[in-house]
Amino acid sequence: MKKILVILFLFLILSVSFDKVLAEESIKLAENAKSAILIEASTGKILFEKNADEKLHPASMTKMMSMLLIIEAIENGVISWDQIVTVSENASKMGGSQILLETGEKMSVRDLFKGVAIASGNDAVVALAETVAGNVSNFVSMMNKRASELGLKNTHFKNPHGLDDADHYSSSRDMSLIARELVKHEDVLKYTKVYEDYLRENTDRKIWLVNTNRLVRFYDGVDGLKTGFTDDAGYCMTATASKDGMRIIAVVMGEETSKIRNQEVSEMLDYAFAQYKVINLLENKNSLGKYRVENGKEEYVQIVPKGEAAIVKKKSEKDGHVSYDIKLGALRAPLKVGDNIGTLVIKEDNNVVKTLKLTVQKDVGKANYGNLLLRNIKDMIIGNMSLN
Repeated sequence: MKKILVILFLFLILSVSFDKVLAEESIKLAENAKSAILIEASTGKILFEKNADEKLHPASMTKMMSMLLIIEAIENGVISWDQIVTVSENASKMGGSQILLETGEKMSVRDLFKGVAIASGNDAVVALAETVAGNVSNFVSMMNKRASELGLKNTHFKNPHGLDDADHYSSSRDMSLIARELVKHEDVLKYTKVYEDYLRENTDRKIWLVNTNRLVRFYDGVDGLKTGFTDDAGYCMTATASKDGMRIIAVVMGEETSKIRNQEVSEMLDYAFAQYKVINLLENKNSLGKYRVENGKEEYVQIVPKGEAAIVKKKSEKDGHVSYDIKLGALRAPLKVGDNIGTLVIKEDNNVVKTLKLTVQKDVGKANYGNLLLRNIKDMIIGNMSLN
């Protein structure tokens, strides 16, 4: 009898595993790409992948990292959108896709960024790299440092534009991680979603910018991010689209033609939106409540999760009962946004589905003697203080 039970148990395990393998093999996406990956942006959940860690030439998808450093420099006050850049000879002589910059020409950071985000201008990205870091070499060092900070395992940059170099490579997984960080910046999407625009209007050097990402025009919901092509890289694309509260990122590398690239990325997006949904486990709560801070300038502070309290599920899966546990350490001032103060454990039908770190919603300084004296007087008046 025991042998029969063991055999039945093994048969059940093998059946489940076999069914899972069949389900995975039945997903036919990006069949012509050398490498591909499909993720949901807020959670990072991988919906599909193919040779996602293979090191390949990323071509102009490189510019996603460049745009990330540029937008961070703008947000940190290093440069500004309206700052005027004088184009160097180094930038003006760049080959490949360009917006025809001339040495000594003056153009705003905003217009140069358009030239990168819409038309993939190599000259524009070099001009911006020099503005941010002084020279291209310094900017490339910043690119590789940021790659390390993002946890990229198969990426090394040699330039800000993506022209082929033997030591310039990335993977579809790493490209998706850069894209996931980049889409957090709404100002970037404001430009990457534009299909056509103009630079130098009302001059004899007016130039028409047409987005190299045709899906911006022909696929509903696509608002970025970057295409690429070189002889060594083939046709590449990192696309992102948002529908019904879910943002998807799709990456393909090493496609044979732009038509195949666009078709396969469209199919990946179709699959994601047809099969998956995002569930906010905290039902859009802005905070998890007020908690008392020991010796804080403010007596109470709101606590919030670090990261999205959401999960991605197949539309065919039933939603379960969601609950959560808050585990907090002692809250002692001073506290800063980003400090780890505890853990949020989210459960669905009593099964842990996600664990997130907790932090404070705003900084809390340490109270001085006057703050504490006034608070104690207040507590005495309303009866909250023990007079032992």
